[in-house]
Amino acid sequence: MLSIDPKAISERDNYKFLIGSIIPRPIAFVTTLSKDGVLNGAPFSYFNIVSSNPPMISISIQRTGGRQKDTARNIMEKKEFVVHIVDEQNVEKVNQTAASLPPDQSEIELAKFTPTESARISVPGIKEAKIRMECRLEHLLELGGQGTSGCDLIIGKIVQYHIDEEIYQNGRIDPVGLAAVSRLAGTNYAKIGEIFQMERPK
Repeated sequence: MLSIDPKAISERDNYKFLIGSIIPRPIAFVTTLSKDGVLNGAPFSYFNIVSSNPPMISISIQRTGGRQKDTARNIMEKKEFVVHIVDEQNVEKVNQTAASLPPDQSEIELAKFTPTESARISVPGIKEAKIRMECRLEHLLELGGQGTSGCDLIIGKIVQYHIDEEIYQNGRIDPVGLAAVSRLAGTNYAKIGEIFQMERPK
């Protein structure tokens, strides 16, 4: 088996190793508002659950050349954001929002998403997602030392869920109906695929 010291390879090679190994990764499509009122939208695959009590999620937003991305800056300033689950029906539009736009241009408008008001926060979500979660900022950790691009680790507390009634019954979400899409490496994505069951030992 090959053994690699992460310090002995480049940042790019570490990136390729991680995104090729830790798969599949769920994708968060995050909407935020700038201080000028521009509705920003961007996908992030460094995303997962932190806690169910209280319900919290995490998103890691990588910096470019040490500069914060619009999403991280907006969350830091506004303390609110909406997370949407990316699915087979909206993934192509979500991919369009990964384009590098100046802060005064809206990726939501670019992809022709339909904004919808939130119930508990001021940041709108989008109608095209089957699941969206209104979040308030719980913690923001700036990670990475000098000379690295670093990242902003966002931990958000969910204050409201919105879910398509067709995929929600008896408190459970239908994974086939949700048709979530996950991120692999490069330009590759994955669908849910075959589902199997296994009982946990007592």
